[in-house]
Amino acid sequence: MEHDLLQLTIAREGHFRLESGHHGGRWLDLDGLFRDPARLAPSIAALADLLRPHSPDVVCGPLIGGALVAQAVAASLGVELSYTERFAPPEPAGMYGVKYIVPRGLRAHLAGKRVAIVDDAISAGSAVRATFDEVVGLGGRPVAVGALLLLGVGAAPFFDQAGVPLSSVLALSYDLHAPDRCPMCAAGQPLEDPLA
Repeated sequence: MEHDLLQLTIAREGHFRLESGHHGGRWLDLDGLFRDPARLAPSIAALADLLRPHSPDVVCGPLIGGALVAQAVAASLGVELSYTERFAPPEPAGMYGVKYIVPRGLRAHLAGKRVAIVDDAISAGSAVRATFDEVVGLGGRPVAVGALLLLGVGAAPFFDQAGVPLSSVLALSYDLHAPDRCPMCAAGQPLEDPLA
């Protein structure tokens, strides 16, 4: 299962600005995770098993990859689905500047519900943190956060402080750097656009 998750991704080495504002030396192209649903199914089942003890009423994930994972996990658990859409300012400033918003037609359905928040991969946790804030703002109660891949420990302090368990099917080491403490910046290595 772990082997399949890594086989379905493409890793690129470089100097990348992540959505959170952090810098990282590796970028995982995750689109390949969803190319073969049957091959991904054991990992989806494993993530559903990690979330099942928290008894969520809803599984919510950020578009695009997180929402695909959320749909499959929700089906496995027999619960409702929700998702968030990305809204970024033209020039995101500072850290965690991107918001994720639940679409209008799903907003009222989260009030009072136990919500598991999922994503395909979490590093700093920008998308799941913004989704968490949105769910709480709509009256939902996050009870767990999960991912197929957990890259490093950057997201852990936020969810530890919130008292919400964070789990994953596969955890890998990953170095995140604040821009003012980035060794790649200090070495003069230019930033790359990971989506180019």
